Amino acid sequence: MGISRRVFIGSVTAGVALGALPATGTLGATAVAASPPGDVVGKITVGYQGWFAAPGDGAPINGWWHWSQNWSQPPSPSNNAIRAWPDMRDYTGAYRTAYGNLGNGQPATLFSSYDQQTVNAHFLSMRQNGCDTAALQRFNPNGGEGATRDAMAVKVRTAAEANDRKFYVMYDVSGWANMQPEIKADWTAKMSALTSSAAYARQNGKPVVGIWGFGFADDNHPWSPAACLDVVNWFKSQGCYVMGGVPTYWRTGVNDSKPGYLDVYRAFHMLSPWMVGRIGNAGDSDHFYDLCTVPDQADCNAHGIDYQPCVLPGDVGGRQRAHGDFMWRQFYNVVRAGAQGIYISMFDEYNEGNQIAKTAETSAAVPVGSGLLGLDEDGTACSADYYLRLTADGGRMLKGQLALTPVRPTAPVTGGGPPPVDTNLALHRPTSESSHTQGYGSGNAVDGDANSYWESANNAFPQWLQVDLGAATGTKRVVLSVPPATAWGARTQTLSVLGSTDGSNFTTVAGPAGHTFDPATGNKATITFPVTTTVRYLRLSFTANTGWPAGQVAEFQVYGS
Repeated sequence: MGISRRVFIGSVTAGVALGALPATGTLGATAVAASPPGDVVGKITVGYQGWFAAPGDGAPINGWWHWSQNWSQPPSPSNNAIRAWPDMRDYTGAYRTAYGNLGNGQPATLFSSYDQQTVNAHFLSMRQNGCDTAALQRFNPNGGEGATRDAMAVKVRTAAEANDRKFYVMYDVSGWANMQPEIKADWTAKMSALTSSAAYARQNGKPVVGIWGFGFADDNHPWSPAACLDVVNWFKSQGCYVMGGVPTYWRTGVNDSKPGYLDVYRAFHMLSPWMVGRIGNAGDSDHFYDLCTVPDQADCNAHGIDYQPCVLPGDVGGRQRAHGDFMWRQFYNVVRAGAQGIYISMFDEYNEGNQIAKTAETSAAVPVGSGLLGLDEDGTACSADYYLRLTADGGRMLKGQLALTPVRPTAPVTGGGPPPVDTNLALHRPTSESSHTQGYGSGNAVDGDANSYWESANNAFPQWLQVDLGAATGTKRVVLSVPPATAWGARTQTLSVLGSTDGSNFTTVAGPAGHTFDPATGNKATITFPVTTTVRYLRLSFTANTGWPAGQVAEFQVYGS
């Protein structure tokens, strides 16, 4: 079976010498957003494939969808379709491949996107790492993949609703011969129903729809400008805010863009030029900042179009990532150009090796003899979730929560380096809990917002709250808080701190004691450990609270000194 890909255009940029120029361009006029902040403007959007399956997962496609070249056979060194191996620790469903064991001796298994737990885990990672909106990729749904893709749309809706994330349908029209009438029919009969969800992304009060692929200079995108413009205008007539995934050279109509499509491009509400296959190092990003990003932003400003440039982590197999420096340079360049939003290419693109989703850290988590690389391929240790954490910081910079800086603020391994004294090792890290009430989930305790909080089920002690630091890390103290508002009167919570390296076997780090939270002193309490303790998981175990019959934490901060 063939696979629709997006890096088919690498040769068309041969006329441009990448990395040859320094970043000499100056920032043009300050960008004025055509639209106010919404679910895509001012936000981090991640492309979500959701296109992996395995026999036995219940998917109608009943094959190794996108994991192997021949989907009827399990993935193996001779039947491989990926360039990076996922970190499998978050998945309850695991499907045995024909690869040899991992370097650590464990069987080589892969996940299925068709398992709801997989999609839930992905959207939990998005919530924990500042990914605001997911663009669900939807290819031609009328062939053998259609039923599986239809089901995936529902699974994405469920996961987005459960994790307070937004999502929208992004049509990739590559290879869709009868696209013009069929895309309209698909939206009308199927996908428009998703807009009833509170999780469906809206911008300017309109449901967002993405269309990727108009105007690309290859035989896989054959439609005339008139046909493409008709489709864009049709979606606009349906009341949609239409995002366009367009060629890198959309504005000039050369290289990867056919001439004569400028009216199509300018009909979109938002433009997101493609960058995968164009850049591979920080110098390339600087070159395209001058060549495309700054003039693209100016053109969009002049025509009232929202600009959402593409940022990619880099191909693991191509050794492009430079332990995050490549991706951070792109964040810096698009933010300093004034972009209205950022599109991450992609969340789960293990085929191109451009995924930010959790990835094998070392050869111990990669099949022996596979030729695949871990995130430490350049000699720098990186945690499995490193590029998720990097994305979180890039989003903070986009939103003005972090000062514009060319220096990557994110440590490849949490607590590594060694960290500065004031580095909160728990910020945006994965959490778990014994329970929560209403919308006060455990993720609120590590989101950096002192006004949001976790609250356990009431009248049901004991309760616990846990954070995963990503790797075994030296810890010395935790700082806990409840919201600083004076409405939160003084209270004493009785709790202990437990630690673990494997998430199963816990020992006491700090014994049970009462800790007072007083609004007069910021409603904070510090627990210092007797000695530095190396753990991956820290758990707070609550047995009493004089202010409310539940465990309550607004911020669960962890420090190495």
